[in-house]
Amino acid sequence: MGEAALTYHQRVAGEKRSAIIASATRLFAADGYGSTSLARIAESADVSTATLFKQFPTKADLFEAIVTEFWGQTAAPPLSPSPTDPQAGLTALGRRYAELLRRPGMAGLHRMVIAEAPRFPELARIQFDLGKEPFFERVHAYLTAATEGGALRVPNATIAATQFLGMISNVVFWPKLLLVQWDPTEDQVDEAITGAVTMLIATYHA
Repeated sequence: MGEAALTYHQRVAGEKRSAIIASATRLFAADGYGSTSLARIAESADVSTATLFKQFPTKADLFEAIVTEFWGQTAAPPLSPSPTDPQAGLTALGRRYAELLRRPGMAGLHRMVIAEAPRFPELARIQFDLGKEPFFERVHAYLTAATEGGALRVPNATIAATQFLGMISNVVFWPKLLLVQWDPTEDQVDEAITGAVTMLIATYHA
C-alpha cells in the first residue's frame, strides 16, 4: 500500500473514530450509559458495527476514549511553570484548570458519571484516573518542587493541591452540576483563581 493510500485510510479511520466518540457522548448524555447500546451508537455515527467494535471492543473502552478526549487533548501547549515564582506558576495552573472545567460538555459528562456510578463503578474510576488525577498530580508536583526550591513551605502537598483545586472548582464548575444555567463571568473566574493563589501562598509562604 502506497504512502498516499495509507494516509487516506488513516484519515478516514480518524474521521470515523471522531464520529463515534461524538455520537456516544451525545447519546450517553441524553439517554444514559446503561441504556445506550453500541449498535445504536454505530447507527448514529453512520458507521458499521464492525467498524465500531474494531476501534472500541467494549462500551467501557469507548467511554475511556471520551474521557481522554475531554481531559487529555488540548490545543494549549503543556505547562512548565517555574517553581521559583509561585504567584505566576500557580496562576498559570489555575487558569489551565479553569479552562478544562469550562469546556462544553464537561458538566454533562460528570452528571452522567455520577448518575451511572452505582451500576457502573468503572466509569467513575476512569473519570478520576484519566481526568482529575493527572491534573492533581501536576499541581502536587509543582508544590513539591516549590517547597524543595525554598519558594514555599508545604508540609503536605496532597492537602494543599486539594485545597487549591477545590477553591477554583467550587466557583467555576461544581454549582453547574445542579444549576444548569450557572456560567460565571471571566471576572468571576479570574477572582476565583486569584483568591486561590493568594490563599495558598499566604498559608504556605516560605
